[in-house]
Amino acid sequence: MTAIRLLLVDDDPLVRAGLSLMLGGADDIEIVGEAADGGEVEALVDRTRPDVVLMDIRMPTVDGLTATERLRGREEAPQVIVLTTFHADDQVLRALGAGAAGFVLKDTPPAEILQAVRRVAAGDPVLSPTVTRQLIEHAAGSTLDARRSAARTRIAVLNDREREVAVAVGQGGSNAEIAGSLFMSVATVKTHVSRILAKLGLNNRVQIALLTYDAGLLEDDGK
Repeated sequence: MTAIRLLLVDDDPLVRAGLSLMLGGADDIEIVGEAADGGEVEALVDRTRPDVVLMDIRMPTVDGLTATERLRGREEAPQVIVLTTFHADDQVLRALGAGAAGFVLKDTPPAEILQAVRRVAAGDPVLSPTVTRQLIEHAAGSTLDARRSAARTRIAVLNDREREVAVAVGQGGSNAEIAGSLFMSVATVKTHVSRILAKLGLNNRVQIALLTYDAGLLEDDGK
């Protein structure tokens, strides 16, 4: 089994040491590098080729939001999990919108952080629909109507089957769960997800979830 290559980014050396100790002991995780600031990330990614980056959101020079935007704008970008101390935070929402695959709180138990890294490496987001709604409601405020109108215009380019898959992604389903509920193969689900991402100009499943929520599809089960 090939180990998941993980890069740790946090300005606190004690946090990095703790994460390295917690995660580096897993048989399927390889810590390939550490960075103390977002400005170091791109060069380190070029050298170490991580599968997943565990990224602190607040750093003094280049923050995790900027570093995430830079990384996710590259071809063959690694997946990014944002580290934060808050459940609902504007910067976390912006990082998710920029392409982060999810977030974990810094006080999350080690086993759950390990599971988050494994899920993201496998292509599944680390974000429940409940947390998605909390984040969007926290950030959207009075702009919800405008966001809904814009999101529905974007979603309109999908065909009916792609729309069903998009809603299932927004509800937090894994590829296997979506395949079971929509009576299709996992390979077909993956194909639909790839087409949805291409049609909507998105780069991961979290962005699909955010857009389907904005469009109101999670409130009415896509009907």
